[in-house]
Amino acid sequence: MEDYRQDNKQIKRHQLSLNDRKEAKISGVRDVRSFDDHEIILETDMGVLMIRGSDLHMGRLTLEKGEVDITGRVDSFIYSELKGYTKSGESFMKRLFK
Repeated sequence: MEDYRQDNKQIKRHQLSLNDRKEAKISGVRDVRSFDDHEIILETDMGVLMIRGSDLHMGRLTLEKGEVDITGRVDSFIYSELKGYTKSGESFMKRLFK
């Protein structure tokens, strides 16, 4: 995956691939904000990505590489800015291992 620089900060290339509304492969992921069967919220290099659908599951999650695989029925992808969107100010892994 090719990296690039923005404002003197290394950014991973953000890509989203969806097959038959059932399988999504996403790169450029920084953090997982929250997830359940109906909604997954990811922090990406291009902003916060909200994925809505049903029977959503995260398969492969590799935050070191910034990659996530999602299966289930995908109904929508919604992007928003990173500013002002923090649940607790902590990463997913920190919240998981509290």
